Amino acid sequence: MNTNYTGFWLRFVAAIIDGLILGVVNWVILAPILAAIGFSAAGGFPFSGLTNPDQLDVAALVASLTAMFGVAWLVQKIVDLLYHSLLESSKFQGSFGKVALGIIVTDTNGNKLDFTKALVRNVCKFISSAILLIGYIMAGFTEKKQALHDIIAGTLVVMKPKTPAA
Repeated sequence: MNTNYTGFWLRFVAAIIDGLILGVVNWVILAPILAAIGFSAAGGFPFSGLTNPDQLDVAALVASLTAMFGVAWLVQKIVDLLYHSLLESSKFQGSFGKVALGIIVTDTNGNKLDFTKALVRNVCKFISSAILLIGYIMAGFTEKKQALHDIIAGTLVVMKPKTPAA
């Protein structure tokens, strides 16, 4: 079994790479959706030229903007979950950021993750984030360099084994 565990900083750099990729993907997906919602919402507000809109119009605007941000957040989280879960359960065993740095995600026995285990790992990242990112910081202090979501899901993040040259 591979015991060359990947620590916090290398995982952090992989997360930055993935964040850049996901930022572009989310922008491509969300820009048209938000534009359509925004344009239809703006067309539905009769007070756009008024200086003293009544409270009902303001409430409708706030509700519309809240819904737009809610849709954007939900789509972003779904794309993020699918991106990481599909790639971690693929033959690459990691996101593009991890693969670029020679990192893979395995179960505690060193085996490739199935989609369900990868999905559980990535859903548990919400817990790691919700507690002021302490779940992520744990990777710098645990014996096997596991973040909280790795411990919960029973996964390890390790350096990809070197294959001998043929």
